[in-house]
This record gives sequence, structure tokens and C-alpha cells, in this order.
Amino acid sequence: MAYDDVLVRRSEMLKRRIGVMITRENQYGLGNQDGHFLRRMVRELFQTEFELKAKSGSTLENHNL
Repeated sequence: MAYDDVLVRRSEMLKRRIGVMITRENQYGLGNQDGHFLRRMVRELFQTEFELKAKSGSTLENHNL
């Protein structure tokens, strides 16, 4: 599996898990530990998306050369 595929899969899994956590937060509220975990997952998602965009941007630049 290529690194790009790993990033895409990781992004999908994080989005799904974040959605579940947000639903739980809306229904029941989150404890301190769960809230911290949710914030960490959101940060990780942003990092993963940033890496995907940076990688696709460098691929586009290589095709323009």
C-alpha cells in the first residue's frame, strides 16, 4: 500500500471516528478525557489532510516540469 493510500485511509477513519464522538458529545456530553481525545483526533485529521494536499501539490508541480 502506497503512503498516499495510507493517508487517505487514515483520513477516512478519523472522519468516521470524529463523527461518532461529535454525536456522542451532542447526545450525552463528553468527559474531560474524551474531550481531549476528540481534540487530538481533529488535530491529527488536519495534519493528515495537510500532508495529503502537500503531497498532491508536489505531484502536480512535477507534472508541470
